[in-house]
Amino acid sequence: MGIHQTITVNAQPSYDVIVGNDILDSISIKETVNQVALIFPAHVEKIAKTIKKQVTKLGFKVVEIIVPNAESGKNIKVVEKIWNKLGQNKFTRSDLIVAIGGGATTDLAGFVSATWLRGIDFISIPTTLLGMVDAAVGGKTGINTDAGKNLVGSFHNPVQVICDLNTLKSLKKHDFTTGMAEVIKCGFIQDEKILQIIEKYPSECKRYDGVEIPELVTRSIKIKAEVVAKDFKETSDSKTGREILNYGHTLGHAIEKIGKYKWRHGDAISVGMVYVAELAHAAGKLSAEVVQRHRDVLKQFGLPTSYKSKNFKKLIEIMALDKKSRGATLRFVILEDIAKPARLENPSFKILNQAWEKISK
Repeated sequence: MGIHQTITVNAQPSYDVIVGNDILDSISIKETVNQVALIFPAHVEKIAKTIKKQVTKLGFKVVEIIVPNAESGKNIKVVEKIWNKLGQNKFTRSDLIVAIGGGATTDLAGFVSATWLRGIDFISIPTTLLGMVDAAVGGKTGINTDAGKNLVGSFHNPVQVICDLNTLKSLKKHDFTTGMAEVIKCGFIQDEKILQIIEKYPSECKRYDGVEIPELVTRSIKIKAEVVAKDFKETSDSKTGREILNYGHTLGHAIEKIGKYKWRHGDAISVGMVYVAELAHAAGKLSAEVVQRHRDVLKQFGLPTSYKSKNFKKLIEIMALDKKSRGATLRFVILEDIAKPARLENPSFKILNQAWEKISK
């Protein structure tokens, strides 16, 4: 096993997230398991074969299930196909699912494992930056429906997460940089050091093998681990509850939905973060300097900071359905300063529109 760092997520039950290079052989499977289903999209087949070899060597039977890549795989038809495959292979509650791929694949496989026999164990092996710092940790699983993104899902923790940074070389450059949007989000909501590293070493942060990447990934995962340990099911109303992880996601998810999920998640969240920064500024809560810092940091990676659309009222309708909304109250996670998240409830249309004009030019 290569050099690695272990972050323990104190959930129920707790589990380890291992971060490092050449660590795919650190997969840990209980002796009571009989067979293992590997769920992965075709483009990571090489990584899946490495995992299969390791699992077979440990003495377990392997069933391979190939799924569509990205958001196109996160739907009930794909879920049903996987359920059928598990049924054909007589998967019991003591068996195991291993998810290999980006955040959409780990979301999908997590949802399948939460629902098959009302819950079986799964291990998450994210192969994208976005998957490592966001989707794979925290126990939120879900699929997309016509009603919206991730509105159908379950809270179901993995038993282990393996973030092998070497798998990032399978990414296209744009997919790597869109994942950086979630890292930047962690910097704004809780850890300014992330922003300082990016601002000081921009070229190192643009490469999957950049010397700063292990620290950025580890810091981002630690933030998520701390937040979800305190508020697993996003029920806390405190300013440090799990809801803060949705910074930029209210508009971001609406952009993804209105664009039929053709926008990359990180691109949409990038626009969403600039929008809520402008919203907080329009409401008199955030300085113009911090708003500009959002644009400056995101632009270093070529991430979008504006969104041209005449459909703002439609976006507001979608945002009202967002998971953070309560009743008819539209609410946003905003910042009052770096690492000072807060909540903005029911902003007036005037303020919503004022912020919109700043990003839609």
